[in-house]
Amino acid sequence: MNELDNLKNDIEKYKTYNEQEEVDKRIMLKYIENFDDVLTRNNVFGHFTSAAFILNKQRTKILMIYHNIYKSWSWVGGHSDGDSDLLNVAIKEAKEETGLKSVMPILDNIYSLEILTVNGHFKRGKYVGSHVHLNITYLLEADEKEEIRIKEDENSGVKWIPIGEVVNASSEKWIKENIYTKVIEKMKKDGIIN
Repeated sequence: MNELDNLKNDIEKYKTYNEQEEVDKRIMLKYIENFDDVLTRNNVFGHFTSAAFILNKQRTKILMIYHNIYKSWSWVGGHSDGDSDLLNVAIKEAKEETGLKSVMPILDNIYSLEILTVNGHFKRGKYVGSHVHLNITYLLEADEKEEIRIKEDENSGVKWIPIGEVVNASSEKWIKENIYTKVIEKMKKDGIIN
């Protein structure tokens, strides 16, 4: 059993929410089947990332960052960098990108999955070619009163945004229409938010 087996099992067990997730789930499983380096950026075609929606305890707001590369208010997240426990990655990234000290999962299971295209860009002075992120999304919770701060090399803003304003806060058309709208709709359907 290798480090990808648990992730593969979690993806296989995940009940897709819509056609986008069904297609992306099949592609993710093919990546795992065909590549042995999908947990690292060594795979220049695509690799696993983890993202999170951080809700306040009242479940009325989502903590978002202003992402420097995408120039948009965004969820938190990052590369797995070899860690196959993507919930752990989501929690670690949430803390790093917002300054939060305490972040708890609302659910331990995958809440959403999606393949995200990444255009070529410069990061830390080096060019990164276009590729895809095989993204697994989790729901986390934090105390809105806890101190937050920016992470200057990645974002230039961190703030709690009322859930009804999250979609409009983003300037990434595909993300806001297909991911943020989907996750918010799903959270309402599941009774996580009103």
